[in-house]
Amino acid sequence: MNIAILKYNAGNNFSVQCALKRIGYEAVVTDNPDIILNADRVIFPGVGEAKSAMNYLIENKLDVLIKRLTQPVLGICIGQQLLCNHSEEGDTDCLGIFDSNVLKFNPKDSNFKIPHMGWNTLQNVSDFIPEDIENKYVYYVHSYYVPVNCNTVATTNYLHQFSAAMHKDNFYSTQFHPEKSGDIGEIILKRFIEL
Repeated sequence: MNIAILKYNAGNNFSVQCALKRIGYEAVVTDNPDIILNADRVIFPGVGEAKSAMNYLIENKLDVLIKRLTQPVLGICIGQQLLCNHSEEGDTDCLGIFDSNVLKFNPKDSNFKIPHMGWNTLQNVSDFIPEDIENKYVYYVHSYYVPVNCNTVATTNYLHQFSAAMHKDNFYSTQFHPEKSGDIGEIILKRFIEL
């Protein structure tokens, strides 16, 4: 199994690589088009800011490459957001795989802190998110979210429901960080790798 972790202007690649190693898989961090195109699985993780990350993808023609991929691709956190049409973060046009826009949390109640950081539960799970993970906790760090839409396969509630995970064709995504979500995150990563 050849697994490529997309190297671009966003962090967290090492954490994903370590999480995969814990479940028995080796992965290469790369921006080499040939390696990415020929990988069995591609992971598109990220911690960072949408505008600068998208600019890097465009400058290195990785935006075109990602759209050409036919193998299973998993976007994580900003990776999920960049797979959408547009992000309010930096007024950024994104890749347009998911027909949704990324919005900023706008709390009117001071009890809700932004970013949404820490552990929260998954609800309404389906598709590549196993049923027995309903109401289990996963780890989040984000100030922007994707509203619930026709591609949503799991939700989480913070201020309101949002897309915790999505799936369309060969593109899968999570807003939470499976690589930081302990045993539950490892189950989800394993499920993606073994699709």
